[in-house]
Amino acid sequence: MQMRTGQTSTQAPVNDTSAIAKVSRRSMLAGAGGFAVSVALAGRPGLSFAQELQSARPLTQVRGGDATPSLWIAIEEDGTVRITCHRAEMGQQAWTAMAQIVADELEADWDDVQIVQAEGDAKYGDQNTDGSRSVRFNLHRLRVAGAAMRGMLEQAAANEWGVDVARCTAKLGQVRNSQNGRRLGFGELAVAAAALPLPTEDQVKLKERRDWRYIGKPVPSLTVPKIIRGQGEYGIDVDRPNMVYAVIAHPPQLFGKVGTVDDSDALTVPGVLKTIRLPDAEPPALFKPLGGMAVIATDTWAAIQGREALQIDWVDGPNADYDSKDFLAGLVASVRQPGGVRSNRGDVDGALASAKTKVEADYATPHYAHSSIEPVSATAEWNGDKLTCWACVQDAQTTRNTIHQGLGIPLENITVHTTWLGGAFGRKSKPDFVLEAVLLAQQMGRPVKVTWTREDDLQQDYFHMPSAQHFEAGLDEDGKCTAFLHRSAFPSIATTFVPGLNQMRDEELSQGVLDNPFDVPNFRTESGTATGHVRIGWLRSVCNTFHAFGVQSFAAELAHAAGRDQKDYLLDLVGPSRIVDPLADGAKYNNYGADPEEYPIDTGRLRHVIERAADMARWGRRMRKGRGLGIAAHRSFLTYVATVIEVAVDDEGRLEIPGIWLAADAGTVVNPRHSEDQFEGGTLFGLSNALYGEISTQGGAVVQNNFPDWRLMRMEEAPKDMEIEIVASDAPPAGTGEPGTPPAAPALTNAIFAATGLRIRKLPIFGADGDRLPIENVQKS
Repeated sequence: MQMRTGQTSTQAPVNDTSAIAKVSRRSMLAGAGGFAVSVALAGRPGLSFAQELQSARPLTQVRGGDATPSLWIAIEEDGTVRITCHRAEMGQQAWTAMAQIVADELEADWDDVQIVQAEGDAKYGDQNTDGSRSVRFNLHRLRVAGAAMRGMLEQAAANEWGVDVARCTAKLGQVRNSQNGRRLGFGELAVAAAALPLPTEDQVKLKERRDWRYIGKPVPSLTVPKIIRGQGEYGIDVDRPNMVYAVIAHPPQLFGKVGTVDDSDALTVPGVLKTIRLPDAEPPALFKPLGGMAVIATDTWAAIQGREALQIDWVDGPNADYDSKDFLAGLVASVRQPGGVRSNRGDVDGALASAKTKVEADYATPHYAHSSIEPVSATAEWNGDKLTCWACVQDAQTTRNTIHQGLGIPLENITVHTTWLGGAFGRKSKPDFVLEAVLLAQQMGRPVKVTWTREDDLQQDYFHMPSAQHFEAGLDEDGKCTAFLHRSAFPSIATTFVPGLNQMRDEELSQGVLDNPFDVPNFRTESGTATGHVRIGWLRSVCNTFHAFGVQSFAAELAHAAGRDQKDYLLDLVGPSRIVDPLADGAKYNNYGADPEEYPIDTGRLRHVIERAADMARWGRRMRKGRGLGIAAHRSFLTYVATVIEVAVDDEGRLEIPGIWLAADAGTVVNPRHSEDQFEGGTLFGLSNALYGEISTQGGAVVQNNFPDWRLMRMEEAPKDMEIEIVASDAPPAGTGEPGTPPAAPALTNAIFAATGLRIRKLPIFGADGDRLPIENVQKS
């Protein structure tokens, strides 16, 4: 591979750093308290069905992809069952969920199950761990893989005993003979089973739902015990022989460039070895490195100190005049003008003109950052022309392909290992930081770990897009909504890939605009135009977050205008139980890529979660002064969620959240406890952004740089009581990681209005420096 032009390096004088101890967080934890754990897997390699017949593999085309057992399952002679997880583990319990599916159909004993993290490889199919799709995409094929192997183990036992296979039943890691009570462990049968032909899909016997042992049960996490013991490996934990460490000074603006550099002071910092100029970034941004100056050192701290000592004159790029506050103000003004029609039903203009009451409102949200607990980190190592990377990425396969396409390295020469991710929320599906490590490792001729600091993470993110929405509605004499107009504008994620693009994609408008289920006879959606000036990327719930804020807040405004209870009016807007088809209104709706026959927009399910959340919160109870309830409901990632929030506001405008009640219908849920965790986390994520979240730019550069000015919701601000109900359902599986976020903000702001009369149409509610609602708007009663 040839380095791109523009890369230069400067060597530091030798500094004696041999006395600097390298003490890792991992070693400190594992050695603390006398509970150090040592694990050694001795003996011959696992019997992974690699000996299966080399004839055609009949399970490669099942729904979801390849279900060939050897791709997912290996059985050791001692009965250990190793299950491969091809999705990234970032706290959402993908390891546990994937293992539950396979182990259930396999009839493995849970105590024998261990997880193997897959490398990035096309043989696994889709490895992109975002979009709340891991279970939806893989439930069927992993069940088939487990059941196929179970059948082969039962057949191997039948052959051993000379009995009909119908007399052999797998249960908890053994096959039992009903004729004589004899038993054989999976480990004893693995070699014989491997020699059997693979079944076809119609020969595989899946369990009935009533017989599931692990699926749908709150099975304990496979990762939490490792975290407690300091085991497992995050991106920051990777350590390779002869490795050096890199920290990079990136241009403050997107497509800014390095002008002149004085690195003389940096090279005097103890431990600093070298500085290297990375290639300047050019449009489109894609997943390419941002450019800048890298400082290479014997440890990360030395690299950070070396970066601080750099003197760089930056050359402005094309986004030097980007001021996010001015941009958002212009965006709000733009949505007050007609936009491009994206769907239409009836005669909205006529119905608005004849309405007894007309209601209008604008809503706006700023840029957000992902700010996962672990900033990004990647390690790259060359061995001749072979490259190996270790990184906290959400999609190892896309990472591998990006390295191949961007740097010209043959795909077969690239190996990408996915570490655990300390949170991600969409940021770590963009592997720009991995490419940085690859380029620097080649220059150094030794392994290089690139670490982004919190400041890097906040200022160089793929930011959530700002948004503006305009609503108009007409009400008749009885307060019934007869006309509804929704216009939305935001810079599309596609601007990261297509410079100059100013249109919203149908996929983005399918998240809360085109799929609006309201039963209003005259209904129109429109989109405005907007361009991107920073890297825009998907963030938890993507466009659902701001669209739900607008739609559900405006629904509460209509209830108030009609003199109605907000929950009752919301149910009236949703209308009777029915299937909604956005295509009938001319919408180019994508339904999250799912078949609408299997995953229709079902207002009966939406109504049910609204009613359940309201019942859980004891909706309609008498509230004390300064207290109020707010409700919001939204379908995203094929899951239906309703959230009720109670707030308490004192006379000085201080806000508390005494309780949250959430009902979710996510279809078939593999692990209800972990799904509850996801809905809790998603709700808190939404509340934190609603209260404080705002990334702003001046002169094209991000203003915020760490938690003092990018404030997160704090522990004492979290709700005192939080109740989650997962609706029992045999519908196909939908998402759980993201759907809890969209209803959080509108439920909160609707509750604030109920308590104080203060209507909030622009987020954040406070910002990093505030913690009081305007007391002049607090109701006096």
